[in-house]
Amino acid sequence: MYSPRTAKETVMAYSGAPHRGARLKLIDRKAPAYTACYPFAAIYPLNMSDDLLHRIDCTISRATESGALQPIRTEQTLIRDAGIDFTVRWVSSLAHKDAARVSAATRRIPAFNPFLPPEPELAIGPLGERHLAVLNKFPVIERHLLIITRAFEEQTAPLTHADFLALASVMNVLGGLGFYNGGTEAGASQRHKHLQWIPQAGESAALSAFTDRLPANLPAGAVATHPDLPWQHCFVRLALEDARDTGQFGELLCDSFRRACRAVGIDHGLNPMPPYNLLASREWLTVIPRRCERHEHISINALGFAGSLFVRQPAQIDTVRNIGPLQLLTAVAHRR
Repeated sequence: MYSPRTAKETVMAYSGAPHRGARLKLIDRKAPAYTACYPFAAIYPLNMSDDLLHRIDCTISRATESGALQPIRTEQTLIRDAGIDFTVRWVSSLAHKDAARVSAATRRIPAFNPFLPPEPELAIGPLGERHLAVLNKFPVIERHLLIITRAFEEQTAPLTHADFLALASVMNVLGGLGFYNGGTEAGASQRHKHLQWIPQAGESAALSAFTDRLPANLPAGAVATHPDLPWQHCFVRLALEDARDTGQFGELLCDSFRRACRAVGIDHGLNPMPPYNLLASREWLTVIPRRCERHEHISINALGFAGSLFVRQPAQIDTVRNIGPLQLLTAVAHRR
């Protein structure tokens, strides 16, 4: 894992600039407190009218060149269960060093917080006043973003309107899939609150693997359960016509999350909240209460409930096949 830096060390260390050849001025000490902790927030503001995808790709390019970004190369296979396709990924046998990256990415060190502050090379920019967009240092899926709170909040703390507004500021521009691992038992590897986002492309995770079988004529705001999914869950149909801008979309996500929580018996205001996973596209939002993190030594996070599973070793693929993806997911959730 990379070493944490103090705010002062970060300010002194970050002498590079978003564009090669440029240099930064010392940050104004009269700026808001978060600027001292996150110096890039002052000099590299994220204007959502900009091409966000271009900004992400430029950051990826720089972080790859510097070595700050350490993607995990994988191989994959499809396993079909009850007519639903699941993508199962594992560390490529041609990339032995990536096994160490998996260990680093999943290691839990209570005294270490990689987000306070994050590595400047991985930072894309602020998302509103309370959040930052940062690249996942060890991505399995390309363009994987973390949406972190500027100040420390526990991953088990209730999700707020500001959290959903930050997520909406990405999804309203790029679509894709937003998700959240609510606590260790739900697959979270870091205590600092962070939502996540991945683009919808190719064989990446997608809610459509499950929502395609939900009634097509459901009205906006309707709550539904999937007849073939044996775990406790709730889907909420999103009313896109009521979300014409980022603020409205954030409100919609927040309201739909709370509606889904009520449907599965979770108090969305509890602190700490019980473990759960959240996933959201521009059409649907789902919440799944969690019982435990893993089954048969296979860890499951929110992406498992979007049809994407990750195993550390190829031999575990047979475990997934023998158990079946649906039963594997049910084992870490709550059976209906």
